[in-house]
Amino acid sequence: MSKAKQAPVPLSRPPLERMLRIHQELKSGKYPNASSLARKMEVSTKTIHRDFDFMRDRMELPIEYDSSKFGYYYYQDVQAFPTMQITEGELIAVLIAEKAMEQYRGTNFEKPLLSAFRKMEASLPDTISLNLSDWEQTISFRTTAEPIIDLETFDLLAKATAQHKQLQLQYRKPGKRKAEQRIVDPYHLANINSEWFLFAYDHDRDDIRTFVPARIQSVQATGTKFTAPKRFSLEQRLRDSFGVHSGKGEYKVKIRFDSGVADYIREKRWHPSQEVKELKDGGLELRLKLSSLNEVQRWIMTWAGKAEALEPKELVEAIKSAASQLLENHA
Repeated sequence: MSKAKQAPVPLSRPPLERMLRIHQELKSGKYPNASSLARKMEVSTKTIHRDFDFMRDRMELPIEYDSSKFGYYYYQDVQAFPTMQITEGELIAVLIAEKAMEQYRGTNFEKPLLSAFRKMEASLPDTISLNLSDWEQTISFRTTAEPIIDLETFDLLAKATAQHKQLQLQYRKPGKRKAEQRIVDPYHLANINSEWFLFAYDHDRDDIRTFVPARIQSVQATGTKFTAPKRFSLEQRLRDSFGVHSGKGEYKVKIRFDSGVADYIREKRWHPSQEVKELKDGGLELRLKLSSLNEVQRWIMTWAGKAEALEPKELVEAIKSAASQLLENHA
């Protein structure tokens, strides 16, 4: 004897979606009651009563019951459902953040990010008139050297970092043609100066190393989970670096900039340790405390002779050697 088929249990709508539907019914002036709403949303009347209580007591919405019409209504005008309290200035700030992320469209973050922005726009009260399409035409971000990232690789790195999953990488170091295998525990993904970097514990090197996603030729999970150390701090690790590579040295760096480029230096904070000394000719001296000289050496050379390394001696000699090599290559 076959068993009678049971009626499927209706799937309850998420509470916020239900309350938004209730709000729309109240705004329409139809005087909805718990029974009619329960039938429409396929939930119990107790659930609807709890929603009304929450909307009235917690959201402070002006809800009352009219016994003559057997239904609920708003006794005061309600401009918008209070899903989010956000000012115009806050929304503009969020829009700017969204525009800054445009270079990473195509990742798994794109759709939920855009969806969140649209919901925030829709939740604004009518008194705030802000058309996102207008602002999209007036704010933009540009980069002259957009990093080339394999989106699938980036997504795998992001998920493994968030879920504390160990990875096996085929990684090509700079200047090397052949990739090598690296077993790593991914600790942190950071965007530094518009470029992505993975900070991970390298099991073969027994140390935390920095990896560039563009140099990863393949990535796969090992099936092992790890516990991220509480002592790891990216800010602490990069505190004495000039970019992403930290060292174990202690260098007091002094650089002189001539008057032609001094304003560019004054307009930015290049490092937390920086000290600026103004010179009589309109130039300036920039002083830094760094743990490595590699990145600051390359940075000084980008100023095309408008910057001169004064200290330490190792930095001065390294720049002279690099300049001599450049002259030989163009002789």
